[in-house]
Amino acid sequence: MTATLDTEDPPTLGEGTSLRPGVNDLVTDPTSAGSGGAPVEVFGIRHHGPGSARSLLAALEAYGPDVVLIEGPADADSLIPWVTAEGTEPPVALLAYAPEEPRVAAFWPYAVFSPEWQAMRWALERGVEVAFCDLPAAQVLAPRPATLLDEEEPEHEADPDAAVFAAGDPRPGAGVDLGPGGQVPPGAGSGGLSPEERARWLAAHARLASRDPLAALASAAGYDDPERWWDDVVELRHHGGPARPASPFPALTEAMAELRLLALAPRDREADRERRREAYMRQTIRAARKRGRQRVAVVCGAWHAPALTWPLPPAVADARVLRGTPKRKVALTWVPWTHQRLATATGYGAGVTSPGWYHHLWTAPDQPVVRWLAAVAHALRDRDLPVSSAHVIEAVRLAETLAALRNRPMAGLAEVTEATRAVLCEGDDLAVRFVTDRLVVGQALGSVAPGVPTVPLDADLQRQSRTLRLRREPQVRTHDLDLRTSIDQARSRLFHRLRLLDLAWVVPGESTVVSQGTFREVWESQWQPEYAIALVEAAVWGTTVESAAAARVAAVSREGSLQELTGAVERCLLADLPDALAELLRTLEAKAALDADVVHLMDALPALARAERYGDVRGTDTSVLRSVAQVLVLRICAGLTLAVVGAGEDDAAAMRLRIDGVSAAVGLLEARADDAGGLDLRARWLATCRATADRADLHGLLGGRLVRLLADAEELDDVPLRFGRALSHGVPAARKAAWVEGFFADGATLLIHDAELRGLLDGWVAGLADEEFADVLPLVRRTFGTFSAAERRALGGRLAHPPEPVPPGPHAGAVGPPEGAEEDLPALRTVDLLLGWRR
Repeated sequence: MTATLDTEDPPTLGEGTSLRPGVNDLVTDPTSAGSGGAPVEVFGIRHHGPGSARSLLAALEAYGPDVVLIEGPADADSLIPWVTAEGTEPPVALLAYAPEEPRVAAFWPYAVFSPEWQAMRWALERGVEVAFCDLPAAQVLAPRPATLLDEEEPEHEADPDAAVFAAGDPRPGAGVDLGPGGQVPPGAGSGGLSPEERARWLAAHARLASRDPLAALASAAGYDDPERWWDDVVELRHHGGPARPASPFPALTEAMAELRLLALAPRDREADRERRREAYMRQTIRAARKRGRQRVAVVCGAWHAPALTWPLPPAVADARVLRGTPKRKVALTWVPWTHQRLATATGYGAGVTSPGWYHHLWTAPDQPVVRWLAAVAHALRDRDLPVSSAHVIEAVRLAETLAALRNRPMAGLAEVTEATRAVLCEGDDLAVRFVTDRLVVGQALGSVAPGVPTVPLDADLQRQSRTLRLRREPQVRTHDLDLRTSIDQARSRLFHRLRLLDLAWVVPGESTVVSQGTFREVWESQWQPEYAIALVEAAVWGTTVESAAAARVAAVSREGSLQELTGAVERCLLADLPDALAELLRTLEAKAALDADVVHLMDALPALARAERYGDVRGTDTSVLRSVAQVLVLRICAGLTLAVVGAGEDDAAAMRLRIDGVSAAVGLLEARADDAGGLDLRARWLATCRATADRADLHGLLGGRLVRLLADAEELDDVPLRFGRALSHGVPAARKAAWVEGFFADGATLLIHDAELRGLLDGWVAGLADEEFADVLPLVRRTFGTFSAAERRALGGRLAHPPEPVPPGPHAGAVGPPEGAEEDLPALRTVDLLLGWRR
């Protein structure tokens, strides 16, 4: 996304009783807000602060406005009534996007504890007019022409907080140690700070105020952690304090006004955007007054509050700032959001560090510490960790004791986290990390009412999801599908269609159950808020999931390569798009006839073979695929020899994988030879492999691999001879190692059970000179690294303890098999091999 609400804003303050807990000289009575009949009251809040939300509700009740103006995109007013609609559950976000370029988008997130969300609900439930007052999304998302201000922006943006106090920085305010909490260091110099040092210290605070006003106020109060200061003076003031705590808004507005005077005002694009935002807010207030509204409540970030207080400056200057502001066409809607995306750790500039904790403070105002630690214990028990009621009692005592020692009004997140680590998790940081992810940040996913305006594609996906009992969840959920049932077949079709549209809500997963059947599929789903943008982007292909997927396939058939076409054939077949498949096959057949590159043909064949096989379980006619696959196999056989000779090491490694893929594809096609039209694809492929393997100019890796494929197909009776010839004297050591790698890669079964091959390999390794051994060791180790641990143990056991010769079995001395038992010979040979009678 290119824009997000307040991601570039100075972090705003919501409310605070004073700069330091216990100092109440700046606090006013809650009934004083609007008690003098002021026509405009500005309530400066902190986004996503439950303490701000509670104070705001009390202030709104006391003021009794006839219109509530809320910081947010002014062109989203029509969406406000959906806040109280059945089915809308925060966290949710306003989404604005440009229809012609959906990735140009912005989100305005709200949680249940967000002051703006509670202000909207308060106004709707009481029939009070409510509207947004910030810059419209049409202006936020509009491209801004380059100006001279942009030339100064990199210098300002490259000035991070960490560099403000860097030693040796020549700028004003740099190079001064502010001491703990940003205070003037005691005893700095004789008699304190010199005038020059004090000037630099004040300049440093100015920079801090312009970057992070919350940190500046915390620093003035002696706190080194802005979040802890905010919790003490705002979030926890409703717990354990007076029944009706005083309103913090006048004090916060006054503090912000001082900080705005102190803060630097850089001339860059961001500063220009802030000026336009505040000008638009003032114009919206004036418009409300002109409509006859007598008591206007403005809910905005505390940083903007001083700029919006009544009386307002003349409107001429604001009109001049807004004149010529570019616009673009946008669409707006509500979309689900998550607590995780409200966290500052995700890069959201107006976020909070602990959305889950703040949600708990809002929903559990009575005994929040006890309820929180009980929830932590429940979550740990779900992970099979032993946590008893006694653990919870001791954790509560520890948290409350820590809060008392630190002179805090109530145990905050720091205290309950330390109690969790010490008592409930017994010092296990991994368990504490689980609690942080699961509860402190939280994994809640909101929902929007079914009738909320959205793109038709999203509406169709929601309808199908309800029919197929699929939920959008923030946690990873595994779907193990049995394609023999109708509902799982429908789910599979939907999932494959979503993959065609590049919607990553559902992706293929790994099964913990070993199965060779084609009737099982495993998928994993996890919903992320940005998928709403992906749905908007995919909506250009169609109004339903099926039509959009078919249109996307048609686009691939017009522009895709041969490999992309065969991959699309497989996915189109699995997605059950017969009309799109027919057109795709015609295009594939034409392009395959014109493509003379054997590499392209080899890359394309495996997907086509899988599609031809897997169509059976869905009842789809795939006979048309066989003719295309036959052509590909025949053309690969005709051009394989020329494609592999002279290959270098990297090309040989890639070609080995292609040869394996073609061999597996031919096996799949041959398994259904009833429709082969008289062509023995397997025989043609093996004949090509044999002719190619006998070439002297073939790379050792490919030579070994082709011999292995022929040996597995029982097409060679001289494998030991070929093996010994490849490892004979006169062959370079690197070529020997490559041949061994090609022959034994991805499986040691043959080496374990064939004593003759094992002896040849053992003799070759034992006979290597020291220099040769050092050269081939990495190659041989790479080959054996492909063996499983069980295969390596079995091979080591065979080498350490060769099996003793076993007396021949009762049938070993017979001239031939018993009369009429020729069909039993393969089974008897296998039994001899397993029992060690034949090695």
